Amino acid sequence: MKWICLNGQCIDAAEAVVPVMDHGFLYGMGLFETFRTYKGRPFLLERHLDRLAAGCTALGIETSSLPGPDELRRLIEQLMKANELEEAYIRYTVSAGEDILGLPAGMYSQPNQVLMAKPLPAAPDRLYTHGKALQLLTTRRNSPEGPVRLKSLHYMNNILAKRELSTYPEATRLHAEGMMLNADGYLSEGMVSNLFFVKHHCIYTPDTACGLLPGITRGFCMELAHGEGLSCEEGFYTWEDLMHADEIWLTTSVQELVPVTTFIDASGNKAIIGDGRIGPVTERLLRLYRQHTGGYHENDHL
Repeated sequence: MKWICLNGQCIDAAEAVVPVMDHGFLYGMGLFETFRTYKGRPFLLERHLDRLAAGCTALGIETSSLPGPDELRRLIEQLMKANELEEAYIRYTVSAGEDILGLPAGMYSQPNQVLMAKPLPAAPDRLYTHGKALQLLTTRRNSPEGPVRLKSLHYMNNILAKRELSTYPEATRLHAEGMMLNADGYLSEGMVSNLFFVKHHCIYTPDTACGLLPGITRGFCMELAHGEGLSCEEGFYTWEDLMHADEIWLTTSVQELVPVTTFIDASGNKAIIGDGRIGPVTERLLRLYRQHTGGYHENDHL
């Protein structure tokens, strides 16, 4: 990543800095969005920006200086070209900006903006046919700072979860995602993903009251399910509920819908979901999702 866009200017990554008095650095007051491109265009950009704007309002960060969708698309195109990328993983960060050393009562009026682009991580076709593993973690999902979890710069909980995941040899070998429960023992979310499962032809996903981030891909996946006439319920579920599921999948903006075919509990006990391949509901929704992104081809075989 040679070039970074800082406050609307594309500059050398080594020169991209924010002041030490920025409250994103001092107090974690800031937000970010991650998404990917298809044919060079960011997918569901307006939804990401709407969530970002709502989060800024909650944190008292003024949004009048932030670029709209068209301007941000132009900046993303410029940044991708500078970094010689045809497709990219994009991170857009809005930090509160400089203020007093202490806790301010007023609005943040001059936020700093950082736009980064890097190559998409490799995702072999087998990931979408034979799925990945899900490791139950003992690290609990912390409660959000406000009524709903924001995609904020407070990421210690996720990092601690990632460190725990690295201590499980089998999970490491299988490149597993880590699954966090909330303080009450209910399923919350993966370290970087939202969770869905199917039982008796009904789709279930943890409620936002379980402390999860309401992901953009999660919401879009629920819309697709409802549009297909599939029942999709939010609620409070346990690891035991997951063990009896017919299908499981994870959603992320970068990796789309990823089937889970193996799960591992904290004692290392491992089980296979179904026949160890993507399930019919997961496959149906993944194909539909890719049709919306433009990343689907009729000769694709899942």
